[in-house]
Amino acid sequence: IQIVSRNCAMKIEISLRRNNEIILSLVTLRGSCYKGSWLWIYREFVILRFVPPGAPPYGQIPPTGPIFGAGPQAGMYGSNYEDPMQSDVIKGFEFNDKSIRNGFIRKVYSILMFQLLITVSMIALFLYHIPTQKFVRSHSELFWISFAATIVLIICIVCCTNVRRKAPMNFIFLFLFTVAESFLLATCASTYESEEVLLAVGITAAICFALTLFAFQTKFDFTGLGSILFIVLIVFTLFGIIAMIWHGKIMTLVYASIGALLFSFYLIYDTQLMIGGKHKYAISPEEYIFAALNLYIDVINIFLYILTIIGTSRD
Repeated sequence: IQIVSRNCAMKIEISLRRNNEIILSLVTLRGSCYKGSWLWIYREFVILRFVPPGAPPYGQIPPTGPIFGAGPQAGMYGSNYEDPMQSDVIKGFEFNDKSIRNGFIRKVYSILMFQLLITVSMIALFLYHIPTQKFVRSHSELFWISFAATIVLIICIVCCTNVRRKAPMNFIFLFLFTVAESFLLATCASTYESEEVLLAVGITAAICFALTLFAFQTKFDFTGLGSILFIVLIVFTLFGIIAMIWHGKIMTLVYASIGALLFSFYLIYDTQLMIGGKHKYAISPEEYIFAALNLYIDVINIFLYILTIIGTSRD
């Protein structure tokens, strides 16, 4: 097709290849067609692939999502038009994303179970092995070394992306943090009676199991409450400083009860971040170490505050 006017000319060439590709060539010329002096301005090739009627498709389109957006384009073949190949792409992408998310959840809970196993084993060692208990109590500097180690390790895990995502470095840092935190928790638990510790473990397990089921089943989205929970955590920390100054049984019970309630909400919040799906916010599948760390901190804080409530109420 060639269109010629006094000052410009446009030439459109359409060719069909054997592999069902349409080549569209557009040439725009400016100048004087009568004098034969043409100036080449623009040339564009557009390759379109089509499937003749009755011919099988060339294969599935990889689930990379549509180029111009997730939904059908308004004004293109009508606003209600939906490309069937585009629909397959979206459905395939959602299926792959769901399978990745399920694998991510299994990985996080596997890591969490390993962390809790280390913690429970160390608590049992400090409770029932008297020589270890006496050694720890006679060397209080080990407590402060472990405390400093947990601070340094958690800063490295949270602030350094390479440490958090790159294997096996992320597992090494998480293992060291778990051992140091378990030492602190076991040292605190060794000051209580074994019956009190076992009762706190049972209550913590029941609460965490119930809250996890609630986080999976509820339609209420807790992921949008992150800023509110953070503000409450800051106020709770300030209240803890006040409780240390005006120390008393009632103040300790109130502080521990608020702490157990706060980290129960955090457990729901972090669980829904891990689940993803229809929630407002979600953790990337690459952040399995960070997700396991969040859940682990929630669980051990719930245990510690419940143990404080049990021990204080029995004094």
